[in-house]
Amino acid sequence: MMERKRRRPVFLIAALLCAGIALSGCAKSETRNSEITDATDAGEKSAAIENTEADHAGGEESDSPDWEKMKAQETMNLRYADQFSVEKYEDGYEKIVIGDSDTYLVVPEGAKIPEHIPEGVTVISRPLSNIYLAATSAMDLFRSLNAIDKVTLSGTQESGWYLDEAKQAMESGAMIYAGKYSAPDYERILAKSCDLAIESTMIMHSPEVKEQLEKLGIPVLVERSSYEKSPLGRMEWIKLYGVLLGKEEEAEACFEEKAKEVEQIVTKQASGKTAAFFYISSNGYVNVRKPGDYISEMIRMAGGVPVPQNIEDNGNALSTMNMQMEAFYAEAKDADYLIYNSTIDGELENLSDFLAKSSLLSGFKAVKEGHVWCTGKNMFQESMGLGDMILDLHHLFTEEEPDPAEMTYLHPLK
Repeated sequence: MMERKRRRPVFLIAALLCAGIALSGCAKSETRNSEITDATDAGEKSAAIENTEADHAGGEESDSPDWEKMKAQETMNLRYADQFSVEKYEDGYEKIVIGDSDTYLVVPEGAKIPEHIPEGVTVISRPLSNIYLAATSAMDLFRSLNAIDKVTLSGTQESGWYLDEAKQAMESGAMIYAGKYSAPDYERILAKSCDLAIESTMIMHSPEVKEQLEKLGIPVLVERSSYEKSPLGRMEWIKLYGVLLGKEEEAEACFEEKAKEVEQIVTKQASGKTAAFFYISSNGYVNVRKPGDYISEMIRMAGGVPVPQNIEDNGNALSTMNMQMEAFYAEAKDADYLIYNSTIDGELENLSDFLAKSSLLSGFKAVKEGHVWCTGKNMFQESMGLGDMILDLHHLFTEEEPDPAEMTYLHPLK
């Protein structure tokens, strides 16, 4: 079986894209259940097919492993995450299942792609060196594994990054903008010999993009860390990226270090203090977290009680919902703490900026007692920082005068 060639005839592919021709020359062609892809010219590809057919006619046996005969030897231990699983096979092959059915086979560096892989299983071959990352929250996992250099194509523009390492990579040209998830720059992605596209579940709104990337021979992994109810479950996704990058030991060590810090405070007695985590939209609605959301769970883990509690879930998959300001006031006016989510409309500088959002805010107990706090913009991009956010909240709920200098993501509004 021919090994994959990473070099692509970019000038030819670009011409085909412009002409609207189906890129059959870049798509996978299977002969004797083997991949022969991305031949540098038609003659080379033809010769490869003829050689494979000759081998078959001569009865020569393939030295590739047979997927149907491979046996799982171990299942990865996951303590909190329930949105993915990993099975380890002989010779370093690993199978990832995300959600209920999305299945990926990770092939170790230098190994051959097994024969008889079932339809619907996406093959990801290591090493990965040119990843297109459209799932913003995953960048911090690459940073934690010292692997941001593997992400050379970004689905977020430089101005949209709050992680210094990502901004620096884009400033230097080591990482380039390749279009948002719904409108990627296919030509640029191909020119970089992209070996994996990582998408969030937002790609489900643009299924034609996923289909086109796959037609171009680029495996697409749709990650679902945002579906984890436990904050530690979200953090445990670093283990999945450890599998993709061949850094499993580093991923395990990083997760255990962060989890241990949180687990030490979760066992302590709850303070009973109430906290509302929200922001006010431009049209005056209050966006709050649902009771089952991971932010609400973080408040509980830190010893607090999330409010509002008496709200009806509108039944959609979103973790937040909008309320009328009057309804929010009725439910949260007696909250011990107000925590303003600055991610959407920017960080607030002082209490005056906060009170300018609505005339009703001045009547809240937390405002009168000086217990209004604001998050930093970077909170939601730093996935491995969720543990630090829980520690911030724990300071808030258990100390009479929390020291802002001890906080990572929260600052008081005065």
